[in-house]
This record gives sequence, C-alpha cells and structure tokens, in this order.
Amino acid sequence: MAEKEHMNLAMIGHIDHGKSTLLGRLLTETGVIDPHVVDEYRKKAEAMGKATFEFAWVMDTLKDERERGITIDVAHQRFDTKKYYYTIVDCPGHRDFVKNMITGTSQADAAVLVVDAKDGIMAQTKEHVFLARTLGVTQLIIAINKMDRVNFDQKRYEELKKELLDLLKVVGYKEANVVFIPVSALEGENITKQSDKLKWFDGTTFLASLDLMKVPEKPVELPLRIPVQDVYTITGVGTVPVGRVETGKLKKGDSVIFNPPGTQGEVKTIEMHHEEIAEAIPGDNIGWNVRGISRTDIRRGDVCGHVDNPPTIADEFTAQIVVLQHPTAITVGYTPVFHCHTAQVASTVTEISKKLDPKTGATLEENPDFIKAGDAAIIKVKPTRPLVIERVKEIPHLGRFAVRDMGQTVAAGMVMDIKEK
Repeated sequence: MAEKEHMNLAMIGHIDHGKSTLLGRLLTETGVIDPHVVDEYRKKAEAMGKATFEFAWVMDTLKDERERGITIDVAHQRFDTKKYYYTIVDCPGHRDFVKNMITGTSQADAAVLVVDAKDGIMAQTKEHVFLARTLGVTQLIIAINKMDRVNFDQKRYEELKKELLDLLKVVGYKEANVVFIPVSALEGENITKQSDKLKWFDGTTFLASLDLMKVPEKPVELPLRIPVQDVYTITGVGTVPVGRVETGKLKKGDSVIFNPPGTQGEVKTIEMHHEEIAEAIPGDNIGWNVRGISRTDIRRGDVCGHVDNPPTIADEFTAQIVVLQHPTAITVGYTPVFHCHTAQVASTVTEISKKLDPKTGATLEENPDFIKAGDAAIIKVKPTRPLVIERVKEIPHLGRFAVRDMGQTVAAGMVMDIKEK
C-alpha cells in the first residue's frame, strides 16, 4: 500500500477555549493514546476536584512530565485519518509556535482554530487568526468547542460562525478555505462520530474534516532556494552543505551560487537519506556536494540558488510586522536579531512608517514614535551584515521572519519590499 501523504497541523486559539481537551479527546478516540492512561488521569483529576481536566492533563505531560512514567510526546505523534497522516504542531505558547513556523522547523499545512461557543471571539483568537495568515497558513478548520455550554444551540453556532467569517475575511481568508465544525471536546460530541445532540448540523465530524484539507502544492516552479543548515567536510568527497529545499528544483550538474558570499560552483552529487538522487524538490532534506567550494566559503544562513536567478541580498528591506511582546516599546534604532530561514542577523529598525490595526491592516498612524505589544506596523530594516531574504509575494518561504530579543520572540513579520545590495 502506498504511504499516505503527510500533513502538519497546528492547534491555535485562545488559552482557555479547549485546545488541549480537543486534542486529547481526538488522540484517545483514534487510539493514539491508551484510554487507560486517560482513566488514570481522570481518577487523579477527580481526587483533586478537577474532574474535567483529564484530557488536558494528557497533553500537559508534554510540557512538563508531571507524572513519572507516563510520557506522551504529541509533538511527534503520528496520527492517521483515512486520507493523511498528520503531525500535530502543538503550540503550548503561541510565541514558540511563531518562532517554529518562521524558522521552518514546523510549517503548518493547516490549522485548527478552537473557539469557545459561549465566550466567542477573544483577543487571542484575533491575534492567532492574524498570525496564521501572516505565517502563510491558508487552510483553517474552526472548531466551535464547548457546545455543551450553550446547550448545543444552533442559533448560537450560526451567530458565532458569522462573526468569525467577518473576522477571517478582514485578514484575507477565503471562505472556501475554511471549514466550521461544532464540537464538545469535554463530552466527546462530534469528534470522531456523529452526535445526536447536533442533529441540525449537516457537516462532518471533526476527524473527517481533517480529510477536507489539501496537501499544499510543492513550489517547484519558483526559483531554487536552499538555506544552508550546516556545512560538512567529508573525506574523499569535499565540502557538503546540508539543508532543506524550500522552492525550485536542484539537479546534478547545475551551476549554483551561494549568497551573500557570492561563491559559485557546479553540483557534483545530491544525497538524501544516504542515497544519491538525481534531482531534489521542495521539502527534501539534502546534502549536496559542489565542485569548487571550500569549507570556509559558506556557512549556516547562506542560501543556494541557480546562477541565473541568484538569492536576493538585502541592503535594507520594508516589512509588515506584528509585535507579540516587548517589555517597553520598539523605536527607531532598535537592533534585535532577525531570524529568517536559517539565518540570524542583528538588524536595525531604521523607520516606523505606519502603525496598523492588527485586525484589519488599516493605517492607524503615520510615522509613530514607537510601537508596542499588540501593534502591527510597516517598518524599514537594515541588517548589520548582508542577509538573503525575499519578498513574500515572490518567494513566500523566504519572506517571513521572527524577531528575537532577550530570549523571546518579540515580533513576527513578512517582507514587502527590498532595497538590494
């Protein structure tokens, strides 16, 4: 039997809206997690007077292995639907999620946004929708959870669905790419089997909705871009950079260039999983040996492309960012570290052109003095050393970045335009 296609799924939404419980319920009902484990938790939870928390607790063993001997690493938990096998990109803190999404360690192909039927749209719901969009997640499943809190009322579901659609359209989601599902994770309604309490709902179960997602097309038509993760020197072979093909195709014999250094050479061999291959495509993690390049010529963060369409080196760039957290405020002159693909380069904010409404993208203020947590803005940025970065409209995979400072992700953004070196 042919291997199922793989998809990454991110779980997002406001902190108390039931992401963990939904995930715990899904993984238990699909047999990924042993129900006995959940029973153990149920007993402990009841003893502590927290009877509804057992599923969430299953998920929390991820965060800190609170109980000896029971570890469920959902982060790498394969979980199958009829059509795909999914890896859950669980986001304990959305800031970790943002960093992972941007550095490419876990690009989500689809996201589940969990919204509490009773509480409705909260600040974090809006922030997550905006972030998912900024990070390039195009397909969404909206799980309207805790339907038990509103007595499985169709009217409340329809009303909240309409409010959510309005919000989604504002940030640029197309209705055709969004699936709405009413559920009660706590009571297990409409998770893997149809629910009698939701007879009015004519859609699928939550599990079945995951098969409505589409595998993103591989961007083979875009120019070749391979960010370098590491560089090895192999005896008898020579210099072998290692990295993941983000866009385009690499073939044996191709003339390639590594930017920013501008080093050029010809591809002798391409290896994947210790086997030689003739051609590499997006998503492939490869090592490629290039004639005429030495270990000192290239380093992590450089990007390989074809000589006739080399990776763009930015002298300065214009970006749209969203500030997630910052102890004070961001002003002109601020120089944090920008993480883009595998590069990490300190860069200076040279101009804050506009402050935007993070929910709509509309301009609130021209040339503000500062921006703070929760703000979105258009800024100009000057890297302290040459950096390869691309316009998000041209090569989205290399057009996103995270801004880190003091050990935390302070902002996320995308590149609108570039002043080239």
